[in-house]
Amino acid sequence: MTLIKSISGIRGTIGGQPGDNLTPIDAVKFAAAYGTWLKGYSKKEKLKVVIGRDARLSGEMIQNLVVSTLTGLGIDVIDLNLSTTPTVEIAVPIEKADGGIILTASHNPKQWNALKLLNEKGEFLDAAQGAVILELAEKEEFSFSEVDDLGTIVKNDAYIDIHIDEVLDLPLVDADTIKKARFKVVVDGVNSTGGIAIPKLLDALGVEVVKLYCDPTGHFPHNPEPLKEHLGDICDLVVKEKADFGIVVDPDVDRLAFISNDGEMFGEEYTLVACADYVLGKTKGNTVSNLSSSRALRDITQKHGGTYEAAAVGEVNVVTKMKANNAIIGGEGNGGIIYPESHYGRDSLVGTALFLMLMAEKGGTVAELRASYPSYFMSKKKIQLTPDLDVDGILVAMAKKYDGEEISTIDGVKIDFSENWVHLRKSNTEPIIRIYTEAKSQAEADNLADKIIGEIKEVAGL
Repeated sequence: MTLIKSISGIRGTIGGQPGDNLTPIDAVKFAAAYGTWLKGYSKKEKLKVVIGRDARLSGEMIQNLVVSTLTGLGIDVIDLNLSTTPTVEIAVPIEKADGGIILTASHNPKQWNALKLLNEKGEFLDAAQGAVILELAEKEEFSFSEVDDLGTIVKNDAYIDIHIDEVLDLPLVDADTIKKARFKVVVDGVNSTGGIAIPKLLDALGVEVVKLYCDPTGHFPHNPEPLKEHLGDICDLVVKEKADFGIVVDPDVDRLAFISNDGEMFGEEYTLVACADYVLGKTKGNTVSNLSSSRALRDITQKHGGTYEAAAVGEVNVVTKMKANNAIIGGEGNGGIIYPESHYGRDSLVGTALFLMLMAEKGGTVAELRASYPSYFMSKKKIQLTPDLDVDGILVAMAKKYDGEEISTIDGVKIDFSENWVHLRKSNTEPIIRIYTEAKSQAEADNLADKIIGEIKEVAGL
């Protein structure tokens, strides 16, 4: 498996050969490159970095390597140990740290891990900064500190609680309103840190919690990407428990999916739609999501008198466009909620609280809420890449084939038809081409995806 280096971080499978996988040597090299970059970027004499990880099996090993490398560079470390991506993001500015590293491969299976790199604001590095770090890692031009100048390590396991307090303090979150609704919710924490954070948040909001896979052992009980085909257990349990809905998060808790009271998927695309509906109903403003996200957000935004814009895929791209357009909420259609009132990062704790407020104020069931939104259906498929595939050539050929339609090439190729769309792009996190489509029915979305896959194979000679 090739080590993947992108604006999403440095990601790979554990074991194997250095340079091809995320081995201990690669973890040290990229941590050293980040620390070296940070020294030049911040210009401060003494630096501080926040480190946290999800519960995956390789996490402690990678954490020890990264922490030791940073202290070897003379950088002080605030070690949150088991944490979540959004928790590390909020900890960086609270600690007045110079950066942060989250050790997680997000929705990837257990054999994967990654280093996600943050700046002093607790936000992901941009592409130019990431390129400098990759170059430093390639050259291995590191200068480590002498013995009297080594960094220190301070352990702090209070930050999930601090994060929850930050959510409870948001102006649009009222714990008493949620408590009065007497919700019962099933939580699937995929045996990672969401199993710690989400039930704690729900307890603080007076919600009755039924836990499923909430023991942070790192043994994922199902594929950790929160898609319908992986979530049969929680769908069944929501119905069995007569719960109001279910909550599913990925291992690092930046993606959020809901299960309706009838055991059906609320739809990860509609997580952002629902949270935006609540926020826009209280505060006038604009929204942003990425090119692979549902048109439903555009519809809801316009209904509330706001403006919607689409960014390239990748959290840093969405955040950049949100800042440029003064968006009051945004995110990605994979269930990622970015609410700047809290911080510029995808946050399942914030999303959960906003959704509970929406349900408490609207009343009715989650299934009824879903039925009230514009109905779109998505198909998310992929083609595995091989070294001989000319991906860029394929995308150029597909754009040319459909040059009579509305085309965007800011991130792969998006073809907007009048009634549906298709987005083709090379993944930042896996060796695949993603083929996302959206239409007014599932059959239409699937058929469009299959048609496009057939055309890609024809172009590629597969």
